[in-house]
Amino acid sequence: MESFAVASPLTGTKYLDIYVDEKEPRNGIEALLKELRPLWKPTEIKLKTFTDGITNKLLGCHVDETMEDVILVRIYGNMTELFVDRNNEVKSFQALRAQRCAPDLYCTFQNGMCYEFIRGTVLNMWLLREPSIFRLVAKELARFHSVQTDSGYPSEPVLWNTVSKYLNLLNTNQQKPTTHVSSLEMNDMPTFDILVSEVEKLKEHLSQVESPVVLCHNDLLCKNIIYIEAKGVVKFIDYEYTGYNYQAYDIGNHFNEFAGVSELDFSMYPPKELQLEWLKSYLEVFKECSGCEPVVTDLEVLRLYVQVNKFALASHFSWGLWAVLQARYSTIDFDFLRWDSFPPCSKNVNDKTALKHFKLLDDILVTLMKTGIYTD
Repeated sequence: MESFAVASPLTGTKYLDIYVDEKEPRNGIEALLKELRPLWKPTEIKLKTFTDGITNKLLGCHVDETMEDVILVRIYGNMTELFVDRNNEVKSFQALRAQRCAPDLYCTFQNGMCYEFIRGTVLNMWLLREPSIFRLVAKELARFHSVQTDSGYPSEPVLWNTVSKYLNLLNTNQQKPTTHVSSLEMNDMPTFDILVSEVEKLKEHLSQVESPVVLCHNDLLCKNIIYIEAKGVVKFIDYEYTGYNYQAYDIGNHFNEFAGVSELDFSMYPPKELQLEWLKSYLEVFKECSGCEPVVTDLEVLRLYVQVNKFALASHFSWGLWAVLQARYSTIDFDFLRWDSFPPCSKNVNDKTALKHFKLLDDILVTLMKTGIYTD
C-alpha cells in the first residue's frame, strides 16, 4: 500500500494518506507502521484490541512481548465526524501535550490517529472512589483546566452549541438505528418540541450560574483516566470532546461518570462528603496554577458544589442526545438507547424503556431543592 506523509495545514501534525478498514485493519495498520516504525517487520507486528471504547475502535501495536514500545491506532467510529470536530481534537491534543498533560501524537490518517500508549491502570467505578485516587484526579483536572491555548483556539463554551448541533441532527435526519433497538424504544422518547423546551429551561437557569470558562476534557469517564502507580499520578486520555466549557460542567460530568458506563448504578453518584473533599483538592491546585495562594475556604467549596450539581443535569441531557445519535450511526456493538435516557419528567417517556443515564434526574432536583441548592 503506497502512502505519503505531509503536515496538516490546519494542525501541523503529520498526516498519512492511509485508510484503515475497521473490520480488517491489519493491512492499513502495517502501512502506518511502515512510516512510524520502519524497523518493525510486518510479520512480527502484534495487534491488541482494546474494548473499553464505545465510539471508536482502538488497537495497540507492538513487536516485543514486554510491550515496551506500543503505538495506539484509533479508528474513528462511523459518522462520528457529525458530532466530533477532528481538527479541534488534534489542536487540543497538541496544546495538552505542550503542557505535559497528554501523550505524544505521532500522526493522523484518513480515518483515525496514532499516539503514544500510556502504561498504567485504567480506573473503574471502585478505584474512582478511593480517596488517594480521587484526590489525584481532582488535582490533574485542575491542572487541565489551567492549560492556556493560543489565540486560534475557540474559547467560547461548547455546551450550548453542542446541544444545538445534536438537536439539529436529530430533527433533520430520521435514519433508523444501527443498534439492536425496537421502533417502540425510539418512539417512546420525548418529542423534539419537548427536548427543545427542556434545553431552553436548562439554559435559562444555568446562564445565571457564574461558572468560569476553562479548557475542559468534557468526557472524563473512568476509562479515560490512567493511574500510574509508580509515579503516583493519573493521566487523562481521549480528547475528542475537549474544548472550552464551563468549569462546573466538566466536574459535574465527571461526577455523573461515577455511575459507570455499560452497567449504570446511580446510587454510586458521589455523596456530598466525597464531593466536598474532591472539590477542596481541586480548588487548591486550581488556585495555585492561577498564581493565587492555595488556601481554600469552606464557602468557596460549597459554592463550587452548588454549581457542579446544577451543571451535572446539563451533562445528562447532552449525553442523552448523543446516545440517540450513536444509536442511529454507530457500528459499535453497544446498546446506546439502554445506556442513556431522557428526563423521566417528560410525559411521553415510558418508564420501562427510559434509558438509565437520566434515571435520577428528578431525584437529583428534589435533593437540591431540599438542601436549598436549587430553586425554581
